[in-house]
Amino acid sequence: MPADRSSLALVFGGGGARAAYQAGFLRGALRVCPRLRPEILTGVSAGAINAAHLAAHPGPTSLAVEELVSLWRGITIDQVFRTDFVSIGGTMLRWALRLVSGGSNLPPEARGMVDASPLRAFLAKNLRARADGTLPGVEENLAAGRLSALGVTTTDYGSGRSVSWIHGGCSRPPWMRPGRAGSHTEITVDHVLASCALPLFFPAVRVGDSWHGDGGVRLTAPLSPALHLGARRIIAISTRYVPTRRETAREAPPEHPPPAAILGVLLDSIFLDALDHDAAMMRRINRLLDRLPPGVAAEEGLRPVDLLLVRPSMDLGVVASEFERELPRFFRFATRGLGTREAWRHDFLATLLFSPGFVSRMVEIGESDAEARRDELAAFFERGDEAAAAGRNAAPPVAFA
Repeated sequence: MPADRSSLALVFGGGGARAAYQAGFLRGALRVCPRLRPEILTGVSAGAINAAHLAAHPGPTSLAVEELVSLWRGITIDQVFRTDFVSIGGTMLRWALRLVSGGSNLPPEARGMVDASPLRAFLAKNLRARADGTLPGVEENLAAGRLSALGVTTTDYGSGRSVSWIHGGCSRPPWMRPGRAGSHTEITVDHVLASCALPLFFPAVRVGDSWHGDGGVRLTAPLSPALHLGARRIIAISTRYVPTRRETAREAPPEHPPPAAILGVLLDSIFLDALDHDAAMMRRINRLLDRLPPGVAAEEGLRPVDLLLVRPSMDLGVVASEFERELPRFFRFATRGLGTREAWRHDFLATLLFSPGFVSRMVEIGESDAEARRDELAAFFERGDEAAAAGRNAAPPVAFA
């Protein structure tokens, strides 16, 4: 199955409200390369929203990114989940009754810590979905050749597998690997909603015959869907900040970590760590392929992949602490009960801080980082132009994906 040397994929990691950073970075990247047009889009968790929006948008990439930025800047926390006293208080009461009843069926069923029905309505509106949840824009872009494939990853709570749902790319067969699989389908709002469903916090979403949740829970190879779909070049946008050696060596506070700090570490391990590991593995394989004798890699069906891994230049969790006051009053009271004011890590807060101030700051940081990496971006796109002009084909990687 040949793959065009110029096939460009955008891979969006998770991170909750921090995913607005990805929209900002793309906006800045378009100033460097106005002709940017990704053929393959994959996303997980909140990154699935970005991937689905770009895949379903009827206009050029520049307009799609501008509307994506507007989408994030216009979002409020009550468009993601209900934050009123009746909703949150009722959920807490249901969980308490479930715990003290020993799991009996007498109390009302508690499926999540919050009511995420507003997010479903938000996605249906902004992804231009039909009444049945399908996304006509994706099908139109596939038919017009503006898009090769869209991939959205969820976690199947029944089997425990990571499932990458693929819309398009029909010439590529589904795949099966230990703990993960790829499956062709028509992606709907439910797939995107399931990919965003934080474990326990958001209710699981029924997709097909099983219940699914956040795609980052079991996804050990975030770059894999793009590789299976024939990507030759990948821009992977993470929301994870890598601390400097001095920051790493800084002594942590002596107090016992509050629940908010522990939750932040857990969320980072779900959304962000796997992408760093996967990117490091790809770079090692690329270096190995460069050292092989000419023709050996091609005989084995292997090829190097040009990867640009993007990450924030500052800790977005630290930025989140500046906007904690923007949370709705009762929800802010509940999160402070988890120790957000005592935590020295604010990743938990950054995941849930869907507020205009914080989101706008994420977009600004993304744009600034794209400008700071202007030369690197220009070199990446120049290599892509050269590869397209060469017009050579090669088989997709069979050992890495």
